[in-house]
Amino acid sequence: MQIPSFSAFRLPLNLGILFLLMGHGAAELGAQDRPNIVFFFSDDLTTQAISAYRYGLDLPPTPNIDRLANEGMLFENSFCGNSICTPSRCTVMTGLHSHKNGIVNLSGALDPERPTWPKALQQGGYSTAIFGKWHMKTKPTGFDEWAVLSGQESYYNPDFFFSNGEGRRIEGHSTDVVTDLALDWLRRRDKSMPFALMVQHKAPHRNWKPSLRELALYSDIEFPEPPSLFDDYESRIAAASHKMGIDGHMRMASDLMMFSTEKDMGVINRFTPEQRKAYVAAFDTENAAFLKNPPTGKELVRWKYQRYMKNYLRCVAGVDRNVGRVLAELDKAGLSRNTIVVYSADQGFYLGEHGWFDKRWAYEESLKMPLIIRWPGKVKPGTRCAAMVQNIDYAPTLLEAAGLSTNWDVHGISLLPLLMQGGATPKGWRDTIYYRYMDGGHGVAQHSAIRTNDFKLLYFDRPRNEAEQNSRWELFDLRNDPQELSNLAADRVHAQKLKSLKDRFASTRKFYDDTNENVWQRGPGKRYASETYIRPPRKR
Repeated sequence: MQIPSFSAFRLPLNLGILFLLMGHGAAELGAQDRPNIVFFFSDDLTTQAISAYRYGLDLPPTPNIDRLANEGMLFENSFCGNSICTPSRCTVMTGLHSHKNGIVNLSGALDPERPTWPKALQQGGYSTAIFGKWHMKTKPTGFDEWAVLSGQESYYNPDFFFSNGEGRRIEGHSTDVVTDLALDWLRRRDKSMPFALMVQHKAPHRNWKPSLRELALYSDIEFPEPPSLFDDYESRIAAASHKMGIDGHMRMASDLMMFSTEKDMGVINRFTPEQRKAYVAAFDTENAAFLKNPPTGKELVRWKYQRYMKNYLRCVAGVDRNVGRVLAELDKAGLSRNTIVVYSADQGFYLGEHGWFDKRWAYEESLKMPLIIRWPGKVKPGTRCAAMVQNIDYAPTLLEAAGLSTNWDVHGISLLPLLMQGGATPKGWRDTIYYRYMDGGHGVAQHSAIRTNDFKLLYFDRPRNEAEQNSRWELFDLRNDPQELSNLAADRVHAQKLKSLKDRFASTRKFYDDTNENVWQRGPGKRYASETYIRPPRKR
């Protein structure tokens, strides 16, 4: 088993940095020498929805995200360590798995004193800013300026909390407004310093409300159904008890914009009268047809799936359009050449696979997350990397690229060897990733997992019933069963493989020092000084 030590790649990488920076130390470099960083981050934007990934369903193109892939490197095997918003975001910021970064479930808050890569960049001479979804409760630290959504917030006319203490509502669609704020800062930033700008979108998180500009997209398209839309979960006991099914758990009004009563209209109560009128009109004809002859059974599931997909992908189109706006500004300002652009999301998401929406599981669609990095002159355009990477790797990567190093222990490994070598996997690179989910929402059983290049092993930490107690392991052959429909844990033919992976599971958990079960107890999380928390804006 190859799980490199946390610092395994730092020595050769530092030599690479010296070469990249032409022998200069970071302190000697001017703003024109050190790379700027633009970090795009979406919520729940899965790889299946990005056309550059070219697999799965035949879905609409994402030309601006694809541009990044065409001009940089796409990571084919990029994974999260905990597929849920707040924990994943903390992992990205700190380079640590959940049990070490302080946030194990949605109730957690980021410790303002904890080291993060933006904080290290700021201390290392970068101008730093973040705009959009933060979702870690405490006020952002390590940024010269920020304007973040108040909690989950609304798609339309969202409330923002600003670094100057101001709170206000901004009219418009969240994706457009976040980009407006980011572009404004980009144009007026301190141009004597290199910069790191985080542009973080709410979209395409539930409940999927695309902008008016994208609302008419795909009206005449019927999207293909995933083969596992009507999965019966045979041999996967825990999966059968989920509460994230398109069939039984999507709400007709708030999720699917089915406005059949005046009460249903409450889901668009944040809208202005003009926005509300346009929104209702966009769905009126389809909704009237549905109410006149409501489908039932599998046909109802198919109707829900189509409505869900259209609104989800309309939200994705809005994100893609706004990525294009930022890329155009970088081009116009002459910044593209010396700017690292990263596109990622906090986890994957289900687009009907296994009959689901949402995330949480260690199955591929929610475990896998997009990662695309463009760095002109350093990363060969149009390259694809098959090495397994995780969101613990972002912090050391971005700091190494800036000529800095992490001054705290991290679980992650810098990706620069992959980026500099055209995606080729260095000798000794990790062949196992670690996953643990303990939030427990949506009926998803608390579980841990490891994934290798060929197999995946899941362990259900806290069985809820006798059936789960007797079936705590799931084993999948990813080469021959990429949809993960056949649990091989009870298959005698795979008994030796199960045993070897159980041993690897134990050693991986030990390697990451995930041995203190008290860390994972669900609760309100650690509390910090009251003034460090983001409070909903008062001005309306």
